[in-house]
Amino acid sequence: MTDLVSDSQAGPPEYPPTVMVVHPKERRSKCTVEPLRGRTDFEFVRFPDPVPRSLEGYVRLGIGGPVLTREDASAGLLVLDGTWKLAAKMEPDYAHLPIRSLPQLRTAYPRTSKVFEDPSAGLATVEAVYAALLLMGRPIEGILDNYYWREEFLQLNEWQ
Repeated sequence: MTDLVSDSQAGPPEYPPTVMVVHPKERRSKCTVEPLRGRTDFEFVRFPDPVPRSLEGYVRLGIGGPVLTREDASAGLLVLDGTWKLAAKMEPDYAHLPIRSLPQLRTAYPRTSKVFEDPSAGLATVEAVYAALLLMGRPIEGILDNYYWREEFLQLNEWQ
């Protein structure tokens, strides 16, 4: 299991910040990445506002691309935050970014949608961000500190 250090504020980023594009209909009270606001290694943008930085050298976390590896460590990471249905509506604005995926992982986040079926590989956003950064060899300290289902997620996926 990966040794996690609790740290609510990461130091200066050694890598480009992870850009979180949040759909305006995403409820902040239920948003799993909300506790990451204010960290220097994350930048939050409300969709459809423009990202206030160049996205050259960034990859987009999504489904259908090559799995992230340590070879992607120097790339910036862009993550779309919203329900699966809302994220699909944001994708065209970032279609120019190469997609990188995660291996099959299990979510600990309880879902009970009566309207839309989540993909079988669907993770809570904070779970996906944690996994992506871990695979990239990037710092993960504090990412899951405020995630209620942290221990279950780590156990379900037996992080090495």
